[in-house]
Amino acid sequence: MAMQDISRRSFIKVSAAVGGGLLVDMTIPAFAQSPLSSAPEEAATLNAYVRIAPDGTTTIAAKNPEIGQGVKTTLPMLVAEELDVDWKDVRTEMARLDMAAYGPQFAGGSLSTPFNYDPLRRVGAATRQMLMTAAAQSWRVPISELETNAGTVIHTKSGKKLTYGQLAEAAAKVRPPDLKTVSLKDPKDFKIIGQPIGGVDSPLIVEGKPIFGIDVVVPGMRYAVYEKCPVFGGSVVSANYDEVAKLPGVRKVFPVKGGGADMAQLFDGVAIVADKWHQANKALDALKVKWDEGKFASLSSATFESQAAELFKQPPATKVKTEGDVEGAFKNAAKVVEAQYAYPFLYHATLEPMNATAHWKDNKVEIWAPTQLPANARTAVSKQFGIPETAVTIHMTRIGGGFGRKLSADFILEAVAISKEVGEPVKLVWNRRQDAQHGKYRPGGFHSFKAALDAQGKVVAFRDHFVTVGADGKPGNSADLSPTEFPASFVPNLELGYSVMDSHVPTGPLRAPQSNALAYAFQSFIDELAHAAGKDPLEFQLDLLGPPRPPAMLPSRFGPPSPGFNNARMAGVLKEVAKRSGWGTKKLPKGVGQGIACYFSHMGYFAEVVQARVSSAGDVKVDKVWVVGDVGNQIINPSAGSNQVEGAAIDGISGAIHQQITLANGRVQQSNFHDYPLLRMHEAPQVDVFFLKTDNPPTGLGEPALPPVVPALVNAIFAATGKRIRKLPIDSAELKTA
Repeated sequence: MAMQDISRRSFIKVSAAVGGGLLVDMTIPAFAQSPLSSAPEEAATLNAYVRIAPDGTTTIAAKNPEIGQGVKTTLPMLVAEELDVDWKDVRTEMARLDMAAYGPQFAGGSLSTPFNYDPLRRVGAATRQMLMTAAAQSWRVPISELETNAGTVIHTKSGKKLTYGQLAEAAAKVRPPDLKTVSLKDPKDFKIIGQPIGGVDSPLIVEGKPIFGIDVVVPGMRYAVYEKCPVFGGSVVSANYDEVAKLPGVRKVFPVKGGGADMAQLFDGVAIVADKWHQANKALDALKVKWDEGKFASLSSATFESQAAELFKQPPATKVKTEGDVEGAFKNAAKVVEAQYAYPFLYHATLEPMNATAHWKDNKVEIWAPTQLPANARTAVSKQFGIPETAVTIHMTRIGGGFGRKLSADFILEAVAISKEVGEPVKLVWNRRQDAQHGKYRPGGFHSFKAALDAQGKVVAFRDHFVTVGADGKPGNSADLSPTEFPASFVPNLELGYSVMDSHVPTGPLRAPQSNALAYAFQSFIDELAHAAGKDPLEFQLDLLGPPRPPAMLPSRFGPPSPGFNNARMAGVLKEVAKRSGWGTKKLPKGVGQGIACYFSHMGYFAEVVQARVSSAGDVKVDKVWVVGDVGNQIINPSAGSNQVEGAAIDGISGAIHQQITLANGRVQQSNFHDYPLLRMHEAPQVDVFFLKTDNPPTGLGEPALPPVVPALVNAIFAATGKRIRKLPIDSAELKTA
């Protein structure tokens, strides 16, 4: 985040830590300036706490929830680098939820790096300057004669040294510097940033230490399960409460009236509270509920398919973007290519199912939860139960997988409602069936493409009619289409539009929302156009991108504007991945092919090549994936960065080969990993990761590497077999040759 100016409201508070040492409370604006622009924005505050003990141990708090993306390591690395301490002397801890002190605290959107890169470095630099000032005062020398190294201040002329631990108490009395004036290191002098550092919680995870939300135990705690209508939005009519309440260990069985319409509200259901979770879960076998299933009880996946087919016969209900004369270009085209693509709803399949622990007492509630949006969850609890937000305390735990699902608050509201009813602390844990069948799914969708090529094989017209899910003619959460979707603005005649099918299925973000599905459809069809034009797909993409052009600034839902699509950066990653994969230079065996694709999302540019083989039985095996990403001029932690990219590739391949959520009679059919499988270890390919560093501020890595891998895979299958995969997941029966 290139913050050249810091608001006058920025300040530092210092005090002596308990037992001596220095406690630094840095308040700086989270949105003082756009990550990549100079437009000032209304300031919000961000506090980073640095504690320095007399023995020199430095504790640095990470403000955002840890979801596996590594922020509990990388954010403190930023502070530690400019503070100039040895990483072995650093301890990290999760910050408390305090929006007034910290500004936005969330895990999502791959925004931790762009929002925090510059501000947290300034935290470290200011703290270092305070320690140097304390040393200068002690020795009565100019601060210009001092330098630091590994937690020690050194007087270069005399050789005198004082450790940060020795200086901490005196530094607490030093007047803090103006954050905008502190000097930051030249990146060539970095000792911590840019080094591969293991996750600070990794040893605890290996040892099975209780650090996740599902591990929480509080005194006097009961356990609960919560059963909802199998048709989304249905309500309880009656149930055999008394019968179930007599089962071993069961304390109470009761209905909960929620009436929720979205994941920030409470849904109707039946709660079972017991002494042990397995007792509550076992009691579900005896629970018999009569449900009012509502108007969507007959909806099925086949319904969506037939509705989409009918809608494709009509013009899109809503135009997203129109450029030039599309119909005229089709009439005069040398060749017209048409194809339809479809993809299913997907479930987040977090290894840690939804869970939360709540204790309602005296109209206040204390919550322990693996939440990606703790502040939103606090607001949801306040609204649902009519108590002030100050009466809601949320403890952020480490999150055992979220991918967007734990942005929602539904499971937290359930735990609070149950605790309020029983008057005791309650730990709610969903079983896997409930987790699979009551998700907030990646929306399914359908695309009808049509494109025109001229005599030279150039794209002169492009059209997409996108059929999506939602309500009242509006796309659902994460189910829309952007007017900037490539190749918008890169072909002379273009039309993007959508039609909406009414759906009761809750939808929402899943890792790289929108992009994870749109990349498959658009990049697969562009590959089709390349072959229709008789051109190499790489050269076709580069030709479509054209000469460099300046990107436009685009609005953001999460803060200040950011630059839009930069075609030169995309061309750079395409060329690099082609070189690293040996694109077009290998003679591959029969049944083996390479596919290429690229995509821009979350301010990151990624191009990927997949090499895959298809057996005569139609089984697909991915041999290797080459990934090249451009996320700016610095990778804070290469270890975490590579993990994120490798994981994104595995996620995308897993979804493409194995996964779909289907509906029948309004119900989700899948219930566990036997019918919603994850990619297994023997199926996982080697993933070659390379970061192309460019002169741009660093951006996030959790999401942008996923979208291109799916089209690269299906394009590889076409190269291997000559058969197009226009519907996901991949059906081996369509590829079978023997």
